[in-house]
Amino acid sequence: MSRYSKLMQRIHAGECILIDGATGTEIERRGVPQLDNAWNGGGALSHPEILRAVHEDYLRLGAEIIISNTFATHYYALRDAGEAERFEDYNRRGVELAIEARDRIQKSNALVAAGISYWSWSGNHPTLENLKAATERQVEILAGAGAELFLLEMMIDIDKMLILLDAARSTGLPVWVGFTCEPNAQGVVCLRNGEPLSDALAAIEDRQVDLVNIMHTEVEDIDVCLEAVQSNWSGPVGVYAHSSDSVDHHWIFENTISPADYCVAARRWIDRGVRVIGGCCGIEIDDIRPLRDALPTHLP
Repeated sequence: MSRYSKLMQRIHAGECILIDGATGTEIERRGVPQLDNAWNGGGALSHPEILRAVHEDYLRLGAEIIISNTFATHYYALRDAGEAERFEDYNRRGVELAIEARDRIQKSNALVAAGISYWSWSGNHPTLENLKAATERQVEILAGAGAELFLLEMMIDIDKMLILLDAARSTGLPVWVGFTCEPNAQGVVCLRNGEPLSDALAAIEDRQVDLVNIMHTEVEDIDVCLEAVQSNWSGPVGVYAHSSDSVDHHWIFENTISPADYCVAARRWIDRGVRVIGGCCGIEIDDIRPLRDALPTHLP
């Protein structure tokens, strides 16, 4: 049985799985410089030892899923950063470093997931046809490098989400979808672009999505987002929230939630039935450490 099948068996049996915390903001915290218009996507080539060490630190804390630092390495982000010719290298090494970390820490049961997104830091969005072609090439590279699961991250637009979802599914690997959302002025939970979350969930209902995450969402909005998910989705749900914010694309590591307060919130989400728990931007090593003891079942 594959690592993924074993993990999903445990999730369906009611266990809660610990995943990692932030990777992009964590390598930024450790001094890795940004790529203009591709955020913290450059670490796999500029500072591979730092990126690998972040993965290793999360594995030591008990994370059973680590996510490759490939959120910002889709073709059009790298093109806007002047790095398009290294598109394959960034994506391949992003996965390989996560695998190397797993091997070095000897956590053979940990799963390496590939994070993908269509987020743009320049505001220059490709046509849907061009996004489709670029994503199909990206997922081919990531799967070839050894990724075992695709995590769609910061999905804020239904049409673009479906392009990434169908491309990822074409590899034969399992796919989880991560929504970034918030309640609007009327209290309706919507994707960041304004489309109702319920519409997004309906759009993926027949597309063989194994799990839905609420991610890169404000901690204070998670509970109402979970209500919306669990009213419209019968499958497993995960959460990895963020804390603090960025200024001019640089993360501000001030006024972030304390590890104790994040753990309290995580316990509440677990009590609501969340089966995967971790952290996104600004949620670092110290925030993930207490989550291990907050899980209702023993971690291997």
